Amino acid sequence: MMARDMLVLVWLSAASGCASFAPPSLGELPFRERLQTRSQPGITVSCAVPTRSEAEALYGVDLASRGIQAVWLEVENTGAHPWWFLAAGLDAQGFSAAEAAYAFHRDASAAAEPMEAHFRALEFVNPAEPGETVSGFVLVHLDEGYKAVDLDFVCQAASASFTFAFSDPEFRSDVSRLDLDALWAADEIIELDDEEALRAALVELPVSTANRRGDAEGDPLNLVVVGERAEIFAAMVRRGWSATEIIGRGSLWRTLKSFLTGSRYRYSPISPLYVFGRPQDFSGQKARGSINERNHMRFWLTPLRFRGRDVWVGQISRDIGVKFTLKSPTISTHVIDPDVDEARRYLLEDLMYSQALQTIGFLRAQEPVLRAAPRENLVGDPYYTDGHRLVMIFERRPLGLDELELLDWDWPSDPPQAEVPP
Repeated sequence: MMARDMLVLVWLSAASGCASFAPPSLGELPFRERLQTRSQPGITVSCAVPTRSEAEALYGVDLASRGIQAVWLEVENTGAHPWWFLAAGLDAQGFSAAEAAYAFHRDASAAAEPMEAHFRALEFVNPAEPGETVSGFVLVHLDEGYKAVDLDFVCQAASASFTFAFSDPEFRSDVSRLDLDALWAADEIIELDDEEALRAALVELPVSTANRRGDAEGDPLNLVVVGERAEIFAAMVRRGWSATEIIGRGSLWRTLKSFLTGSRYRYSPISPLYVFGRPQDFSGQKARGSINERNHMRFWLTPLRFRGRDVWVGQISRDIGVKFTLKSPTISTHVIDPDVDEARRYLLEDLMYSQALQTIGFLRAQEPVLRAAPRENLVGDPYYTDGHRLVMIFERRPLGLDELELLDWDWPSDPPQAEVPP
């Protein structure tokens, strides 16, 4: 055990005696089994995110009830200069140990001082000196379901950036019910290395979503994303996209509460749509002012692999209201903005700021649907589109806007016509 880790445990023991806490030792916590480790010259960083219950066992209070989340860092300095962690890059409005402890003073049976000492004992402390391994927690704002962790470090002669993405095993989302690696058999996987081969394969993908029976068409499939799962999920979370809960008693209650109070519910469930005969494998949303308004998207893992990376097909639309309908199993559903191309454009512009988008292009997926002759999705909402599918290829961050590459494919020109041509 390194000296800094030993110091943490000594502090834990002392704080436990003063504050009547009995936190487990760090080595006993299951979150360490989910550690991810990456290295760059002179530095090796390990990271993990405890679940809500794990963090409560460690801190002695429910951090999530105050919108706080703990991120574990372990930094090994193999270089010749001290490494400094820039916490503002992870969360510009993160919490200090004293601030987080203060949020629980009235809820704790002990006095403020031992609780603050307990929180400080768990805190990550800069710097990591040459030959030293430093570990501890950084307290940030809570993200349920998925957590993107962007870590930036500087030393006298260099800088290093790392991105980690974690899913919460206690959060019931679309992905939590799936083994993504088992969705396609080995003999079904199609490996592609050439951009034109990718283009040809994408043309053959389904045009729209369907109902469970597969006998009715829904929203157009207007997205393709390519990249490592961790980088795609991290890019979306970094731009404020949230996971969606599976429909159940708890999520329905949170949805109803949000509807009645007019508040925002970042993780509201999304109804299932079908591609390849199964509901979405992954979904995300960006909540706006209330539960009535959000951007939301669904993705399905295809059998395609481009240069060894996953290829997902998906759809995005903008919710602008709520209506009651017997076409939905929950009796109510969101109303979408009929201009689905606008939601597609918004997503592109949004993810261009994720620092992970490397290449973009467009592909003609279907004939245009005119504004004067719209189609309807499965719940009767009209939509129109230019028929193009946005293609986005992701890489590891950080990538600047000036590094963005363009695919010379089928770029949209004019929006769908307002009138039906003669």
